[in-house]
Amino acid sequence: MASSVNGKWALVLGASSGFGEAISLRLAEVGMNIAGVHLDRKGTQPHVEEVIKKIEGHGVKAKFFNVNAADKEKRKEILAELQKTADGGIHCLVHSLAFGTLKPFTSEEEKDHISPEQMEMTLNVMAHSLVYWTQDLLSTHLLKEGGRIYAMTSSGGTRVWPTYGAVSAAKAALESHCRQLALELGKKGIAVNAIRAGVTDTPALRKIPGNEIMIESALQRNPGGRLTTPRDVANIISLLVLPEAIWMTGNVLGVDGGEDIIG
Repeated sequence: MASSVNGKWALVLGASSGFGEAISLRLAEVGMNIAGVHLDRKGTQPHVEEVIKKIEGHGVKAKFFNVNAADKEKRKEILAELQKTADGGIHCLVHSLAFGTLKPFTSEEEKDHISPEQMEMTLNVMAHSLVYWTQDLLSTHLLKEGGRIYAMTSSGGTRVWPTYGAVSAAKAALESHCRQLALELGKKGIAVNAIRAGVTDTPALRKIPGNEIMIESALQRNPGGRLTTPRDVANIISLLVLPEAIWMTGNVLGVDGGEDIIG
Protein backbone atom coordinates (compact mmCIF):
# COMPACT_ATOMS: atom_id res chain seq x y z
CA MET A 1 0.00 0.00 0.00
CA ALA A 2 1.36 3.41 -0.95
CA SER A 3 2.25 5.72 1.93
CA SER A 4 0.33 8.98 2.37
CA VAL A 5 3.65 10.83 2.05
CA ASN A 6 4.71 8.91 -1.05
CA GLY A 7 6.36 11.23 -3.58
CA LYS A 8 6.63 14.18 -1.19
CA TRP A 9 9.94 15.90 -0.47
CA ALA A 10 11.88 16.11 2.79
CA LEU A 11 14.69 18.64 3.19
CA VAL A 12 17.28 17.32 5.66
CA LEU A 13 20.01 19.61 6.98
CA GLY A 14 22.96 17.46 8.04
CA ALA A 15 21.93 14.53 5.87
CA SER A 16 25.21 12.66 5.48
CA SER A 17 25.76 11.21 8.98
CA GLY A 18 24.23 10.55 12.37
CA PHE A 19 20.58 11.47 12.83
CA GLY A 20 20.30 13.22 9.47
CA GLU A 21 21.50 10.15 7.58
CA ALA A 22 19.18 7.78 9.44
CA ILE A 23 16.18 10.08 8.98
CA SER A 24 16.92 10.49 5.26
CA LEU A 25 17.07 6.73 4.77
CA ARG A 26 13.93 6.05 6.80
CA LEU A 27 11.88 8.71 5.01
CA ALA A 28 13.06 7.27 1.70
CA GLU A 29 11.75 3.89 2.85
CA VAL A 30 8.26 5.36 3.27
CA GLY A 31 8.41 6.88 -0.21
CA MET A 32 9.69 10.41 0.33
CA ASN A 33 12.19 12.13 -1.95
CA ILE A 34 15.20 13.52 -0.09
CA ALA A 35 16.93 16.85 -0.55
CA GLY A 36 20.03 16.64 1.62
CA VAL A 37 22.33 19.44 2.72
CA HIS A 38 25.68 18.38 4.15
CA LEU A 39 29.26 19.56 4.50
CA ASP A 40 31.80 16.86 3.67
CA ARG A 41 35.38 16.87 2.54
CA LYS A 42 36.93 14.54 0.00
CA GLY A 43 37.65 11.85 2.57
CA THR A 44 34.02 11.36 3.58
CA GLN A 45 32.46 11.95 0.17
CA PRO A 46 32.39 8.21 -0.68
CA HIS A 47 30.09 7.66 2.30
CA VAL A 48 27.79 10.40 1.03
CA GLU A 49 27.60 8.62 -2.32
CA GLU A 50 26.64 5.42 -0.49
CA VAL A 51 23.84 7.23 1.33
CA ILE A 52 22.51 8.66 -1.93
CA LYS A 53 22.62 5.22 -3.54
CA LYS A 54 20.68 3.69 -0.65
CA ILE A 55 18.04 6.42 -0.85
CA GLU A 56 17.60 5.97 -4.58
CA GLY A 57 17.42 2.22 -4.01
CA HIS A 58 13.97 2.80 -2.53
CA GLY A 59 12.75 4.17 -5.85
CA VAL A 60 12.74 7.82 -4.77
CA LYS A 61 14.75 10.88 -5.77
CA ALA A 62 17.82 12.15 -3.95
CA LYS A 63 19.31 15.59 -4.47
CA PHE A 64 22.28 16.43 -2.25
CA PHE A 65 24.12 19.72 -1.79
CA ASN A 66 27.63 19.79 -0.29
CA VAL A 67 27.63 23.30 1.20
CA ASN A 68 27.63 25.15 4.50
CA ALA A 69 23.98 25.07 5.58
CA ALA A 70 24.46 28.31 7.53
CA ASP A 71 25.58 30.26 4.45
CA LYS A 72 22.82 32.67 3.39
CA GLU A 73 23.70 32.72 -0.31
CA LYS A 74 24.07 28.94 -0.50
CA ARG A 75 20.70 28.55 1.19
CA LYS A 76 19.06 30.75 -1.42
CA GLU A 77 20.77 28.83 -4.25
CA ILE A 78 19.54 25.50 -2.89
CA LEU A 79 15.97 26.71 -2.53
CA ALA A 80 16.02 28.18 -6.02
CA GLU A 81 17.05 24.76 -7.31
CA LEU A 82 14.37 23.02 -5.26
CA GLN A 83 11.73 25.34 -6.69
CA LYS A 84 12.54 23.71 -10.03
CA THR A 85 12.81 20.10 -8.90
CA ALA A 86 10.70 19.56 -5.75
CA ASP A 87 7.23 18.99 -7.15
CA GLY A 88 4.64 20.04 -4.59
CA GLY A 89 7.20 21.81 -2.43
CA ILE A 90 8.84 20.63 0.78
CA HIS A 91 6.62 18.61 3.11
CA CYS A 92 9.15 18.27 5.92
CA LEU A 93 12.22 20.23 7.04
CA VAL A 94 14.59 18.37 9.37
CA HIS A 95 17.26 20.44 11.14
CA SER A 96 20.09 18.17 12.26
CA LEU A 97 23.17 20.38 12.23
CA ALA A 98 25.90 19.49 14.70
CA PHE A 99 28.75 21.95 14.33
CA GLY A 100 29.84 24.13 17.20
CA THR A 101 32.61 25.10 19.58
CA LEU A 102 33.45 22.84 22.51
CA LYS A 103 35.36 25.29 24.66
CA PRO A 104 34.73 26.34 28.26
CA PHE A 105 33.37 29.80 29.03
CA THR A 106 36.21 30.56 31.45
CA SER A 107 39.89 29.64 31.70
CA GLU A 108 43.18 30.89 33.10
CA GLU A 109 44.37 31.83 29.61
CA GLU A 110 42.24 33.89 27.23
CA LYS A 111 43.19 31.66 24.31
CA ASP A 112 41.65 28.64 26.04
CA HIS A 113 38.10 29.91 26.51
CA ILE A 114 35.36 30.59 24.01
CA SER A 115 35.51 33.76 21.93
CA PRO A 116 32.54 35.92 20.88
CA GLU A 117 32.98 34.72 17.30
CA GLN A 118 32.91 31.06 18.34
CA MET A 119 29.83 31.61 20.51
CA GLU A 120 27.98 33.38 17.70
CA MET A 121 28.96 30.73 15.15
CA THR A 122 27.69 27.90 17.36
CA LEU A 123 24.35 29.60 18.03
CA ASN A 124 23.96 30.58 14.39
CA VAL A 125 24.60 27.10 12.96
CA MET A 126 22.88 24.97 15.59
CA ALA A 127 19.90 27.22 16.39
CA HIS A 128 19.31 30.42 14.44
CA SER A 129 19.73 28.76 11.04
CA LEU A 130 16.44 26.94 11.66
CA VAL A 131 14.63 30.29 11.61
CA TYR A 132 16.41 31.48 8.47
CA TRP A 133 15.69 28.27 6.54
CA THR A 134 12.06 28.47 7.59
CA GLN A 135 11.79 32.11 6.52
CA ASP A 136 13.17 31.34 3.08
CA LEU A 137 11.09 28.18 2.65
CA LEU A 138 8.01 30.30 3.29
CA SER A 139 9.06 33.19 1.05
CA THR A 140 9.72 30.78 -1.83
CA HIS A 141 6.36 29.09 -1.18
CA LEU A 142 8.07 25.71 -0.82
CA LEU A 143 6.69 25.08 2.68
CA LYS A 144 2.91 24.99 2.65
CA GLU A 145 -0.09 24.01 4.73
CA GLY A 146 0.32 20.56 6.23
CA GLY A 147 4.11 20.92 6.34
CA ARG A 148 6.32 19.82 9.21
CA ILE A 149 9.49 21.14 10.83
CA TYR A 150 11.59 18.98 13.16
CA ALA A 151 14.79 20.09 14.88
CA MET A 152 17.20 17.83 16.73
CA THR A 153 17.86 18.93 20.31
CA SER A 154 19.32 17.08 23.31
CA SER A 155 19.16 16.99 27.08
CA GLY A 156 21.96 19.57 26.88
CA GLY A 157 19.21 22.13 26.37
CA THR A 158 18.46 21.93 30.11
CA ARG A 159 21.59 20.31 31.55
CA VAL A 160 25.27 21.20 31.69
CA TRP A 161 28.48 19.39 30.81
CA PRO A 162 32.09 20.62 30.82
CA THR A 163 32.94 22.40 27.51
CA TYR A 164 29.33 21.97 26.28
CA GLY A 165 28.25 25.51 27.22
CA ALA A 166 27.85 27.00 23.75
CA VAL A 167 26.13 23.90 22.37
CA SER A 168 23.85 23.78 25.41
CA ALA A 169 22.90 27.41 24.78
CA ALA A 170 22.25 26.59 21.13
CA LYS A 171 19.98 23.67 22.03
CA ALA A 172 18.01 25.82 24.48
CA ALA A 173 17.65 28.50 21.81
CA LEU A 174 16.64 25.89 19.23
CA GLU A 175 13.83 24.64 21.46
CA SER A 176 12.66 28.21 22.01
CA HIS A 177 12.72 28.85 18.26
CA CYS A 178 10.55 25.77 17.71
CA ARG A 179 7.95 27.03 20.17
CA GLN A 180 7.89 30.46 18.55
CA LEU A 181 7.62 29.03 15.05
CA ALA A 182 4.83 26.71 16.19
CA LEU A 183 2.93 29.77 17.41
CA GLU A 184 3.48 31.78 14.25
CA LEU A 185 2.87 28.94 11.80
CA GLY A 186 -0.14 27.41 13.53
CA LYS A 187 -2.63 29.30 11.39
CA LYS A 188 -0.74 28.17 8.31
CA GLY A 189 -1.27 24.54 9.31
CA ILE A 190 2.45 23.85 9.76
CA ALA A 191 3.60 21.81 12.77
CA VAL A 192 6.94 22.50 14.46
CA ASN A 193 8.58 20.33 17.11
CA ALA A 194 11.98 19.73 18.66
CA ILE A 195 13.11 16.10 18.96
CA ARG A 196 15.15 15.36 22.09
CA ALA A 197 17.07 12.16 21.45
CA GLY A 198 18.66 10.20 24.25
CA VAL A 199 22.42 9.74 24.34
CA THR A 200 23.30 8.36 20.91
CA ASP A 201 26.67 7.15 19.69
CA THR A 202 27.13 9.48 16.71
CA PRO A 203 30.18 11.24 15.22
CA ALA A 204 28.97 14.44 16.94
CA LEU A 205 28.88 12.76 20.37
CA ARG A 206 32.38 11.36 19.88
CA LYS A 207 33.73 14.90 19.56
CA ILE A 208 32.57 15.86 23.06
CA PRO A 209 35.33 15.47 25.68
CA GLY A 210 34.22 12.90 28.24
CA ASN A 211 31.72 11.24 25.91
CA GLU A 212 32.69 7.84 27.32
CA ILE A 213 31.27 8.90 30.69
CA MET A 214 28.10 10.12 28.99
CA ILE A 215 27.65 6.78 27.27
CA GLU A 216 28.28 4.73 30.41
CA SER A 217 25.90 6.87 32.47
CA ALA A 218 23.16 6.57 29.84
CA LEU A 219 23.56 2.79 29.70
CA GLN A 220 23.12 2.60 33.47
CA ARG A 221 20.11 4.98 33.60
CA ASN A 222 18.10 4.03 30.54
CA PRO A 223 15.13 1.79 31.40
CA GLY A 224 15.69 -0.02 28.10
CA GLY A 225 19.26 -0.86 29.03
CA ARG A 226 20.77 0.53 25.83
CA LEU A 227 21.60 3.76 24.06
CA THR A 228 19.23 5.50 21.69
CA THR A 229 20.08 4.87 18.04
CA PRO A 230 19.65 7.18 15.05
CA ARG A 231 17.17 4.63 13.69
CA ASP A 232 15.00 5.04 16.82
CA VAL A 233 14.69 8.74 16.05
CA ALA A 234 14.17 8.15 12.33
CA ASN A 235 11.31 5.75 13.05
CA ILE A 236 9.51 8.43 15.08
CA ILE A 237 10.03 11.07 12.39
CA SER A 238 8.56 8.69 9.81
CA LEU A 239 5.37 8.63 11.90
CA LEU A 240 5.28 12.35 12.60
CA VAL A 241 5.30 13.27 8.90
CA LEU A 242 1.95 11.50 8.43
CA PRO A 243 -1.23 13.62 8.11
CA GLU A 244 -2.59 12.25 11.40
CA ALA A 245 0.23 13.93 13.38
CA ILE A 246 -0.47 17.52 12.27
CA TRP A 247 -2.03 18.56 15.61
CA MET A 248 1.17 17.77 17.53
CA THR A 249 3.14 21.02 17.54
CA GLY A 250 5.19 23.27 19.82
CA ASN A 251 6.68 20.39 21.80
CA VAL A 252 10.04 19.02 22.83
CA LEU A 253 9.45 15.33 22.11
CA GLY A 254 11.64 12.84 23.95
CA VAL A 255 12.85 9.87 21.92
CA ASP A 256 15.05 8.17 24.47
CA GLY A 257 13.43 5.01 25.84
CA GLY A 258 12.63 6.87 29.08
CA GLU A 259 16.22 7.93 29.74
CA ASP A 260 15.36 11.52 30.67
CA ILE A 261 12.93 10.55 33.45
CA ILE A 262 15.72 8.89 35.46
CA GLY A 263 17.64 11.35 37.62
